[in-house]
Amino acid sequence: MYSSEITQASNFVKGVDTVFLITLGVSFFFLIALTVVMLIFIYKYNRKRNPKPTQIEGSTSLEIVWTVIPFLLTMLMFYYGWVGYKPMRKAPSDAMEVTVYGRMWNFSFEYENGKRTDTLYLPKDKAVKLNLVAMDVLHSLYIPAFRVKQDMVPGLENNFMWFEPQRVGEYELFCAEYCGLQHSYMYTSVKVMEDSAFQSWMVDTTQVVAENIDSPTATGRRIMQNIGCFACHTTDGSKLVGPSFKGIWGEEVTVTTGGKERQVTVDEEYIRRSIYDPNADVVDGFNKGLMLSYEGQLSEEDIENIIEYLKTLH
Repeated sequence: MYSSEITQASNFVKGVDTVFLITLGVSFFFLIALTVVMLIFIYKYNRKRNPKPTQIEGSTSLEIVWTVIPFLLTMLMFYYGWVGYKPMRKAPSDAMEVTVYGRMWNFSFEYENGKRTDTLYLPKDKAVKLNLVAMDVLHSLYIPAFRVKQDMVPGLENNFMWFEPQRVGEYELFCAEYCGLQHSYMYTSVKVMEDSAFQSWMVDTTQVVAENIDSPTATGRRIMQNIGCFACHTTDGSKLVGPSFKGIWGEEVTVTTGGKERQVTVDEEYIRRSIYDPNADVVDGFNKGLMLSYEGQLSEEDIENIIEYLKTLH
């Protein structure tokens, strides 16, 4: 049972819930009606009451009734479904746009001023358009409280969802399409704020200043956490989707480059190439094509901080 706080979390809640209740009502109607008819037939035509089989002639009227009624109910469900769905595909021209990046296995959100977060912050009572970009495989962005869900398909242009948050609060956001080993970890939240609080958050540079004050090592780890590195790589030496970061700095590793094996030293050049062109040198024992490039998403300063962090993982 949803509380009233969540029930009206967005402008699409009422329409989606109406379709759900109508469909559920029709389903229950047929479940009960067919069960009752079945029980009547079992009672009326059992062997004791009807020892000699009798031929029952067809009924044109009955055929029409059980054809027309289901058809009308189907059209009723279609109508409410279409009325609820159609507005979802036309975002207001003045909607605030946020680009959502989905990759194995995390979401990141980029705002129009370039600010990036791993939590979706939104203003109350303002139309929001989420432009959906899948970086690797098929994902599906789902916000249950808002009653919105949309597949994120790699390479698909003009893929979006929109809605208007209508209640301040924090809501779940997760991937609803199985996308690999740690699909269940692809989870974050939506924080809806009053517009004045949101505008203050948008222009707030405190977080950036704090990151600059932090050591490069701490900043590097935070960056790697935000972009989902630890979903595929461990820091304790255990094997996951990709090689562990533990003790990797300065070591020689066997990689396949252009179909040929060679030995390379894990240094700054190797780390930078692995981030920008991860399929150039594939570490022995791991598969090619599981990691996509972060070029354009990480700055040179970000790379330098990541390198400083990796140096500490002895």
